[in-house]
Amino acid sequence: MPFLQTLFGPEVFAAALRVMVPLLLVSLGGLLTKQAGIENIGLEGLMLIGCFSGFVVNYYTSSWIAGLIGGVVFTTLTALLFGVFVISLRAHEIVTGVAINMLGLGVTTYLLRAIFGVKGAFTDPRVQGIPTLDIGFLKEIPVIGTIFHKQSIMVWIGLALVFAVHFMLYHTRFGYYIRAAGENPQALATSGVSLLRTLYMTVLIHGVLCGLGGAYLSTGYLTQYVENMSAGRGFIAMAAIAFGGAKPLRVFFSAILFAFVESLSSRLQLVQVPSYFALMVPYVVTIVVLAVTSWREKQKSKTRVI
Repeated sequence: MPFLQTLFGPEVFAAALRVMVPLLLVSLGGLLTKQAGIENIGLEGLMLIGCFSGFVVNYYTSSWIAGLIGGVVFTTLTALLFGVFVISLRAHEIVTGVAINMLGLGVTTYLLRAIFGVKGAFTDPRVQGIPTLDIGFLKEIPVIGTIFHKQSIMVWIGLALVFAVHFMLYHTRFGYYIRAAGENPQALATSGVSLLRTLYMTVLIHGVLCGLGGAYLSTGYLTQYVENMSAGRGFIAMAAIAFGGAKPLRVFFSAILFAFVESLSSRLQLVQVPSYFALMVPYVVTIVVLAVTSWREKQKSKTRVI
């Protein structure tokens, strides 16, 4: 029983919610571009830029709100750069995504040394962490209270954004334009709607979401910056998008799954599981999920042919 309590207690699910936020926000951003017909594998680089810029702005202002805004602004500008190359210059989206990943890693590594004069990691008491939301009545509820009481404000914002993105995609005219841009761009253009404007707006919104996810990682989940601290989360977000079929509610459950596995990998070390094995668990699960997704898509293709 103590073994199961360690691995599957409410504390693990509470930690999973905190881990989920950056994955979820970046996944929501990525699914928007995917719905619009743009495959962006540069989520890792965008997240890393959000991490660093959010941390730096927070450091100089001692304001978590300014940090979030800074992360959003710089990440959105980088997303706009991605959009210029892919949409206007018609560069290959995969190559451009790889370039964004390299840009994110290279620029943040250089600026960490240039601004703070350190390698590896930097922390400072001037960095203000994103506060938690104390919902008094929740703590009186067994299990639920442990999971949801005093979670970060960004946890609740992330949950709200799932429904906001779902509503936008399936219940607004702009959401229809996004989906039409991915399914039949010629039909959208001939209907009198600007395809260019739709794609650019989608890329900008996806940059905002990636910026929020990155800034939360360095100033909410942690209050320090570590080189390459996204640590593959952008690629895991891509797996969540694929597994969830680029649909907000399904992507939300995919992000929860990956977040739970990551939280579980930390708890495994408490029950004497070797650390090198525990740390590779999230990536093994990612590979398995991608294999299942690939198999599912093949089955759907066979059904269509028949």
